[in-house]
Amino acid sequence: MKSPHAILVTAPTSDAGKTTVTLGLLRLLQQRGIAVRSAKSGPDYIDPTYHLAACGNPCVNLDAWSMSAQVIRDLAFHGEGPDHAEFVIIEGAMGVIDGAGSAGAGSAADLAEILDIPVILVVSAERVAQSSILPVLGLREARPNLQIAGLIANRVASERHALQIKTAADRHGVALLGCLRRSPDLNLHARHLGLVPAGEHGFIEAFLEHAADCIAADIDVDAVLAAARPLSESRIKEVGFSIPPLGQRIAVANDDAFVFTYRHLLIDWKRQGVEIQFFSPLADEPPPVDCDSVYLPGGYPELHAYGLAAARQFRHGMAMAADNGKFIYGECGGFMVLGQTLEDKNRQRHRMLELLSHSSSFAKPTLHLGYRQLQAPNDNRLSGTYMGHEFHYAALENGETRNPLFTARDADGKGLPGMGQTRGSVSGSFAHLICRRQPDCCWDAGYAGGLDHTGSSRETPRLKAPHQQESGPYA
Repeated sequence: MKSPHAILVTAPTSDAGKTTVTLGLLRLLQQRGIAVRSAKSGPDYIDPTYHLAACGNPCVNLDAWSMSAQVIRDLAFHGEGPDHAEFVIIEGAMGVIDGAGSAGAGSAADLAEILDIPVILVVSAERVAQSSILPVLGLREARPNLQIAGLIANRVASERHALQIKTAADRHGVALLGCLRRSPDLNLHARHLGLVPAGEHGFIEAFLEHAADCIAADIDVDAVLAAARPLSESRIKEVGFSIPPLGQRIAVANDDAFVFTYRHLLIDWKRQGVEIQFFSPLADEPPPVDCDSVYLPGGYPELHAYGLAAARQFRHGMAMAADNGKFIYGECGGFMVLGQTLEDKNRQRHRMLELLSHSSSFAKPTLHLGYRQLQAPNDNRLSGTYMGHEFHYAALENGETRNPLFTARDADGKGLPGMGQTRGSVSGSFAHLICRRQPDCCWDAGYAGGLDHTGSSRETPRLKAPHQQESGPYA
């Protein structure tokens, strides 16, 4: 198989425009008939929905903090397979060297070095001119082994503004790949967990077409293609790198309330011969009767609580599955739905499935954020050690239990209270599991610069403005 060429689009800060550049490139290459697919650095669920809309191919997550280098290389090279891609665009998360903890483990820069591919740095020139090149100069100093293909200046106001940036770039040997003009039509809507998922964006096609037009007009796309480097072929020798299959026939909730499912999880399960059956709780569908397990992924139950509470067939089917001893697992939003009630931001309580004893509330939104190291007990279907993350605003009520699903540590290895609950065949927690703990991930290997990366975690009661957030930030 011919190796696809790849490049990573990153930025010195969040909100610089790397998602817009990534989407515009994906759509433009698709228009040109180039077989293109994408990947997203870090634990982000929402940006991949835009990648899929832009190029028509599913996006995989590549998480350098949690995944081994072998898994990362395999997923980057093969994607969902078996379709061959000529070109892979990988979007970074946060800032280029932002990762977990003081050492920044698992950053976009780490990912680029693992894959041995160059990065394009997107810099917002909204309030600067010649200073736009400074992040490139600083990155050369901070990460001398990182390949930097060049700079894209975003939100450029005029020809004169572009000339100022180009003159500074030429003077300091910075490859300027283009100056993307400022346009109010290149703004995307956001809410508390980041961007609104692409499926809910009423004007997504118009946005993508406009983004592609802007990229074609302002960016040297041929130079971008020429800068990409071939990915090294890799194939995981052993399947089972994510989480163990919950059963042989897994029913997976999939609709606007349950949108946060990692593609690599489904890829791994399918490689193990598992049959996956999707169903929609919001359409009042019960899990298929012939399933032997049920997975309720994360999403936005707080935005669809009324509909979930009214879904009688869904409730009945889930109760029957629990009564029959089928393994049921819920993550974050799915965990909330497994509980007693969900209180929305208007303080209205909605009845949930009542399969676990806790209740959830958004009356006083509190940000819970960070990577997690998690250990499930031996008597649970999920027995093992996992790397995951937590990102939500819900408060847990009546959550005290003698049967937590996980013992937990933050990314520094500091002990946390037990997470989640288990009752009979029903389990869940606020954690999103990324993969099994692997010996050569950044957390263990200390990847960037040979430092001992131990990561960190933070929790803060303050809400950030939507434009300041991404849908899976590091902590």
